[in-house]
Order: sequence, then C-alpha cells, then structure tokens
Amino acid sequence: MRCPFCGTADSVVKDSRPAEEDSAVRRRRGCTNCGGRFTTFERVQLRDLTVVKRDGRKAAFERDKLRRSVKIALQKRPVSEEQIDHMISGIVRRLENMGESEIKTSDIGQMVMESLSELDPVAFIRYASVYKDFNKPADFARFVEAQVEEGGEGEKDE
Repeated sequence: MRCPFCGTADSVVKDSRPAEEDSAVRRRRGCTNCGGRFTTFERVQLRDLTVVKRDGRKAAFERDKLRRSVKIALQKRPVSEEQIDHMISGIVRRLENMGESEIKTSDIGQMVMESLSELDPVAFIRYASVYKDFNKPADFARFVEAQVEEGGEGEKDE
C-alpha cells in the first residue's frame, strides 16, 4: 500500500478491525519511510461492475462516486458516517448480487432512492431532484405530493 504522504510502497499495519458490519476490514497503517499514519479499508468484491449510462456509454463502477452523490444529498442532515457506510455497502451488495456485470444508472439511482427514503426523507427529496431532473418548483411539489399520497413522509404529529 502506497503512503499518501511520500509515495513509498512500504507500510506497516498498526491495527486491524472489522468495519461496515463485518463486510470490510479497517486497517491503520504507518509509513516506514516518513512515519505518516493513514487508514485503508479492505472489502470483498464479488465481480467488476460496469455502469451503463443513459446515453449508452460505459464506465467502471466507483463506490466513492456513489458515496459522494449520497453525501451531497445528506449534507447537513443528522445521519452518521456509519449509517452512510452501511447504506452504501448494502447498495453495492445488492448490485453485486444482481448477477449482472453491467448495471444501468437507473437501477443504481432507484436503489439509492429506496435507501434514502428509509434513511432520511429530506435527503431523499434532494437526491430525487437531481435523479429525476427537477427543473422548477412545481416538479418538487408534484413529487412530494405523490410521496405523501403513497404513504411516504407526511406531516408529523407534534
């Protein structure tokens, strides 16, 4: 593992522990050259996934890209990093278990929407606004109204 500070390929594992509900291993490492400390995660990967975009282009699936988009929706929301990691791991497991190596962006988006609707209703609306390409306030209003009618988030009792 290369040191992110000096680029040396030599590091020593200082501590290992399970992470993400035992679906990953978190390793604390120390660089033998500069003494810098950094953390790595080791995860099981069942297959290489390829994302098929709306226009037909293909790209390698990037867990970090999925995480960034989810974190944008969850910005300033009361959701912990652990909850986010758990959600992302669940989505990735579902994608890998689909049995297909090529996954449509619409399938990924739908899984994120389902997960966010359970985790945080505001983040769900934020993500939907990008995923469903809302262009005006009426788009938001229609979407929220449809969610309330389907038994989604409504008014809370106080």
